[in-house]
Amino acid sequence: MPRDAAIAPTRRGRSGGPRAAVRDAERTRAAILAAATAEFAGHGLSGARVDRIAARAKSNKRMLYYYFGGKEALYLAVLEGAYERIRSAERDLDLEHLPPEQGMRELVSFTWRYFIEHPEFLSLLNTENLHRARHLGRSHKVRALHSPLVGMLGDLLARGERDGAFRRDVDPVQLYVSIAALCYFYLSNAHTLSTIFGRDLLAPAAKAKRLAHVKALVLDALRPPAPAPARRDAGIINHPVSTGRATRPPRRSGKPAPKEAS
Repeated sequence: MPRDAAIAPTRRGRSGGPRAAVRDAERTRAAILAAATAEFAGHGLSGARVDRIAARAKSNKRMLYYYFGGKEALYLAVLEGAYERIRSAERDLDLEHLPPEQGMRELVSFTWRYFIEHPEFLSLLNTENLHRARHLGRSHKVRALHSPLVGMLGDLLARGERDGAFRRDVDPVQLYVSIAALCYFYLSNAHTLSTIFGRDLLAPAAKAKRLAHVKALVLDALRPPAPAPARRDAGIINHPVSTGRATRPPRRSGKPAPKEAS
């Protein structure tokens, strides 16, 4: 048993009972997770240091190992927490009670704002993709977290299809990936893109313009195709069909036409 396992009973006696001890444990665990999120987002998995995490959390390494078991297990807990927070915030959008087009605009706006307000989430995604999702693949939570999102988006698409606002057979997973990509790439590459194109893509006006552009792209892609224009010969199926060749007027040769025999 880890040495710190014996610390909990002592703390229960000093802090006023089991409930206080549970609250202390929850606060300690939350502080370690918050500190680890900042450390992994700033330095990646290989560059992160357990000593810095413990110091930032105002705890010690023993407690970190007691609650999480090690650096990689702590990193996975940070990833799971990051996904839990964004999925929880998406559920709060209450998209099922919004008209389809409004709901889609809300989802795009939310994704854009969330990425701006939580740069640590993008940093963690970058880190885990460098590791080819090796750690996330061990998670028992992440796939279950994404199921409600796919269902919510699928319901929004189905209602839009019934209303005639959206086209048929749109894959909700493909759609979400596209929305996330349109927001993520711009923000993750804003510094290089700003240098290349000679404009500040992170200026407030530029970000507002980008959000409007993304919403327009998504909604334009979802709209059903316009009906084909009516052809002039649309009613030809009711016309009599000629089986002979079309006759051409005789060429004018300049010679007088032969007289008919009388």
